[in-house]
Amino acid sequence: MRYLVIGVFLLIVASLFSALFFIYRDRGGSTRALKALALRVGLSVGLFAFLMLGYYLGWFRERL
Repeated sequence: MRYLVIGVFLLIVASLFSALFFIYRDRGGSTRALKALALRVGLSVGLFAFLMLGYYLGWFRERL
């Protein structure tokens, strides 16, 4: 369970840096940065919902 949370967190950080890269590289009307930021928000909300559900169902009795 711990590795799943760490993996999703690393995906969130990678998506954030890819959006930063696309902002600096694409100076025009590209939507790649917007898609990367939308992916980051989706992953963050999904991770938060997973952690809340896991806590509610008792999957996390100790630390992660």
